[in-house]
Amino acid sequence: MADVTYPCYKQRKDASGQWYWIYYAKNKEEIARSSESYHNRSDCTHSINLVKNSKDDQIYYYD
Repeated sequence: MADVTYPCYKQRKDASGQWYWIYYAKNKEEIARSSESYHNRSDCTHSINLVKNSKDDQIYYYD
């Protein structure tokens, strides 16, 4: 297995055998996790790509 470099996403399986992802910051701390689990790893990867591609989306602030 290759050495892990940070920041990165890691894919894992939960107790029921479904895939989820965790995003780790440069300091190796977990800062985000998928809001759901996926039967297929490809669906989990698709979810990661959706998050990665949203970097230019508008941010709204509410009081």
